[in-house]
Amino acid sequence: MARLWADPETRGLLLGLLGITMFALTPAMTRLAVGTSTAPLMTGEFVAMGRAALAGLLAGAMLLAIGARLPGRADWYPLVMTSMGVVLGFPLLNAWAMRYVEATHASVISGLQPLLTAVLAAALYRQRHALGFWLCAALGSALVLGFAMLRSGAGMGSIQVADGLLLLGMLFGSVGYAYGGQLAQRMPATQVISWALVLGLPITLPVSLWAWPQTSMPASAWGALAYVALFSMWIGFFAWYRGLALGGTVRVSQVQLMQPFLSMLFAVPLLGESLDAVSIGFALAVLATAIAGRRMPAPRLNAAS
Repeated sequence: MARLWADPETRGLLLGLLGITMFALTPAMTRLAVGTSTAPLMTGEFVAMGRAALAGLLAGAMLLAIGARLPGRADWYPLVMTSMGVVLGFPLLNAWAMRYVEATHASVISGLQPLLTAVLAAALYRQRHALGFWLCAALGSALVLGFAMLRSGAGMGSIQVADGLLLLGMLFGSVGYAYGGQLAQRMPATQVISWALVLGLPITLPVSLWAWPQTSMPASAWGALAYVALFSMWIGFFAWYRGLALGGTVRVSQVQLMQPFLSMLFAVPLLGESLDAVSIGFALAVLATAIAGRRMPAPRLNAAS
């Protein structure tokens, strides 16, 4: 075990797995907070901006407590892009969508995230990977899109508006992952997400106060909001960005292909949703592409321990 942990790529993959395990609870927790179309609870605006505002205040306090230095001039642009991606864009689009689709459905759609992250990271880092790696990533993405079309109810070639919101949110998230992973190579991962959250406070704090619920909300909704604020929005990124920095964003991003399966497993006890053979089959097929892609050759990064 010590030898495995000593290898930067292996350590990056394990930290990445820890991060996506925390992220895997996000669909179910978001659904608990926003409710359903027939029994709505918190608004998407409040859940998205509220979770970012709470995490941002905690992040700001942490940065002050440790006496963190201001990021360098070259770091501000990637920090802004990270903030736009994972602090603003992804949470808002995801929260809007989750009121209209079950967490198990959204979990399978989220399988497209690794390809988007890998493509953006490869372009950002100018990395070249084996054709087989990209074929595996493309196959996993095709499976996700096929699942969305199959479940749209409008036939092949059509997807629900909620699926479109989920896909657009994943694009924003991938931008944040790619730039955040790049920053984590030269600053602590804890500070990457913390500075991104602090940058978003001028937007997230006033919007969350404006969207504050006007009626009483159940404890389960508040508990779910606390989870997505502390773990989905902040602590999970400590492990995730460090994993991306150690193992390489293109490579470690493929660990996310396991996230749909974990999310579906969490949705069953938390939401009482059921797992059908089609969802399980698509999730397992996407997972198989992750395993195959992991075996393809890829450039290694010289990361600090």
